[in-house]
Amino acid sequence: MAGKNKAAKKQVKKTDAGRILADNRKARYNYEIGETVEAGIILKGSEVKSLRAGRANIAESYASAEGDEMWLINAYIPPYDPAGRYDSHDPRRKRKLLLHRKQISRLSGLRKQQGITLIPLRLYFNERGLAKLVISLASGKKQHDKRASEKDRDWKREQGRLMREKG
Repeated sequence: MAGKNKAAKKQVKKTDAGRILADNRKARYNYEIGETVEAGIILKGSEVKSLRAGRANIAESYASAEGDEMWLINAYIPPYDPAGRYDSHDPRRKRKLLLHRKQISRLSGLRKQQGITLIPLRLYFNERGLAKLVISLASGKKQHDKRASEKDRDWKREQGRLMREKG
C-alpha cells in the first residue's frame, strides 16, 4: 500500500511541475521591473489543494518585510470547498515567504528607498512539486511611460505583421 501512495505522489508532482498557477501581467504594465528573486511560500493544506485546482490571484498583492521575515500580503487563494469549514483558510491571509536572511535584509533595505516596491510576478510549482513565488523589485511607471511602452508594443506587433506579409 505504501508503494502505491509514493507512485501516486510522484505522478501528481510530474503533472504539476513547472505549471504557472498565477501570473501578474499587470505588473509589467504598471511597474518598471528590476531584480527578481525566487522565494518559497508557506501554505496550508487546503491552500495547496486550491492551487492544484488552478485557483489563485496575485494581481493586487505585494511583499513586505516585518522584522526578520518576509510576508506576502493580499494574495487571493480561495477556500477549497471539499476541505470543510473547519479545515478552511482565510483567502487573503498573510503568507510567509521563505528567503535567506541576507536576501531579506537586502530586499528590505532596497525597499526603504522611495518608490521601490516588492511585487509578485508569478506563482508556480517547481519540478519537485513545491509552490514558488517570483518577486521583483519594482518602481511605479508614470502615465507617459505607460503610453510609451504601449506604443513600442504596438510598433513591434506591426513590424511582425509587415514581416509576415513580405514573406
